[in-house]
Amino acid sequence: MKIAVASDHGGFCLKEEIKGYLLQKGYEVVDFGTDSDKSVDYPAFGKAAAVAVSSGEVDKGIICCGTGIGISMAANKVKGIRCAVVSDTFSAKMSRAHNDANMLSLGERVVGKGLALEIVDAWLATEFEGGRHENRVRQIMEIEGC
Repeated sequence: MKIAVASDHGGFCLKEEIKGYLLQKGYEVVDFGTDSDKSVDYPAFGKAAAVAVSSGEVDKGIICCGTGIGISMAANKVKGIRCAVVSDTFSAKMSRAHNDANMLSLGERVVGKGLALEIVDAWLATEFEGGRHENRVRQIMEIEGC
């Protein structure tokens, strides 16, 4: 599986932790930046990772900023993206099982490294359940004209 990662300065350290963890687990990782904790604007980085997911260049995306909120808002503007801001493993699982989230957003200032890696594991291990949820996901996608 190929996974996009991206962050702004507020999520840089967490993105680097996640990237290393994913590589250790054998995932292919494409890093869309940023490359330091120097202040940058998150929309460009969220968009870059989201475009890669939407186009099929990568299978899924994991993005980080200080709270996970701003960068997820940018990613969710890209057609075809369902990015969930998550701060616990239950929500991570449900974002995949019920919402078929194709991107995960985490806040470095919200979750610690250990919990973040547990969230990543839960999110990646959970499959979309389909069934009654398919119609709901379809309705979400129709809002943007997908």
